[in-house]
Amino acid sequence: MNFGQIYLNDVANGVGCRTALFVSGCTHHCKGCFNEVTWDFNYGEPYTQKTEDEIVESLKPDYIAGLTILGGEPMEICNQEALLPLIRRIKAELPKKTIWIYSGYLWEELTDKDNKRCHGEYTDEILASTDVLVDGEFMLDKKDLMLRFRGSSNQRVIDVPQSLEKGEVVLSKYNDRDTSRMQ
Repeated sequence: MNFGQIYLNDVANGVGCRTALFVSGCTHHCKGCFNEVTWDFNYGEPYTQKTEDEIVESLKPDYIAGLTILGGEPMEICNQEALLPLIRRIKAELPKKTIWIYSGYLWEELTDKDNKRCHGEYTDEILASTDVLVDGEFMLDKKDLMLRFRGSSNQRVIDVPQSLEKGEVVLSKYNDRDTSRMQ
């Protein structure tokens, strides 16, 4: 897997101050994508053990709330294998840190064991270790700058632990509009 960039102290992609990993590779090719350069699976730098170590180290300060993984498309089958060891390590070494994943795939697609486009041998464990999933492709005709943590109104901010427990999508408390911009 390659990655395009790592943002330290990111406040745009999840609650609190976070580290954001932008992976490379995406087959969705959403019109109006803010990060089109990461569609190419070969874009950026190879993800290595050194990269993982740097990400884990960046999460250690108390003021860092967690890791956000986006891209590109983290839930492409070929990216899941590389991301699972990082997620496992964070859960083991830094269990209070939250993990957010942005995916163009819908929850229903990711949890469908017959959907071989995005559900593979690592998908269930990745989802079980994720706190929040922002799902759905970006749709330019549904773009809404007032939404929190997402770009278009079709996308959902999902509370993953609650969704897994209930067996249905449970929207996060962050699945709303940013009223602070309306003042």
